[in-house]
Amino acid sequence: MNETDMCVLVTGATGFVGKALLTRLDRDSVRYVAAKRKVRDMSSCALTVEVGEISSQTSWRGSLVGVSTVVHLAARVHVMRDKVVDPLAAFREVNTLGTLNLARQAAEAGVKRFVFVSSIKVNGEATELGSPFTADDVPAPLDPYGISKMEAEQGLLSLSKETGLEVVIIRPPLVYGPGVKANFAAMMRWLKRGVPLPLGAIYNQRSLVALDNLVDLMVTCVMHPAASGQVFLVSDGEDVSTTELLRRMGQALGCTARLIPVPVGLLKVAAAMVGKRDLAQRLCGSLQVDIKKTHQLLGWRPPLTLDQGLKKAADGLGV
Repeated sequence: MNETDMCVLVTGATGFVGKALLTRLDRDSVRYVAAKRKVRDMSSCALTVEVGEISSQTSWRGSLVGVSTVVHLAARVHVMRDKVVDPLAAFREVNTLGTLNLARQAAEAGVKRFVFVSSIKVNGEATELGSPFTADDVPAPLDPYGISKMEAEQGLLSLSKETGLEVVIIRPPLVYGPGVKANFAAMMRWLKRGVPLPLGAIYNQRSLVALDNLVDLMVTCVMHPAASGQVFLVSDGEDVSTTELLRRMGQALGCTARLIPVPVGLLKVAAAMVGKRDLAQRLCGSLQVDIKKTHQLLGWRPPLTLDQGLKKAADGLGV
């Protein structure tokens, strides 16, 4: 398919990744439709459709007219303290049933390809040092979010066999870049303010992916014929310890990271005492991904290095 014949429906268009993808599609002169829960600026209606809440009942018919490819980013995101009575059911309604509902309607509308942005949580929560996850590992999700994403992947691959819809799955680890929020942004702000952090003796290894790198792979998966039917992992191609990451964050921010070498065991005990066991696991544990398959099948390499990605994130922090 020529780029001139292509029209991409992007769900989650107002999100952190979605906005960056639209910017890239604009730059590449690729036609797109941005699907949003609510459209406030109707002057952009030529490129924007309002779909409301995403669920098993959402109607996508008007949104799919003339669309050749769907990039599905919208999701019920992972939250630390979920207050719903049945978190798995809530995640399934949006992430599993909502995804499959969209994919079925896309297939019926003649859409050729469906790019699904899943999560590394489908693989699991942690790796042994030096034993990264691969795209072909048996899935082992541990939380409702990861389970809902895994079930969506499985449903999409089955639907692909039934309908011929080309399915591509991408599982990113932590995504960072300009506009990043949550713990990543908090760490950068603490570093910039010179706050001492007790994270100077952590020797784990973690994979991350810069926003621009993830977007570049998504665009590659929209275009590349070899992507069809495949699951891909993505990262910056360089794994770092939490301690090294903080040092390099400091460099990107133009400051020196003030890191106190507290033993990992003591950190974990202290975190457990204040109800932050999960945070301690993410800071101290390893989570590595192997992107050899992504390179071999697609010829893809991350366009930004880790340091370049951190500099862009720092420049966008606004501190």
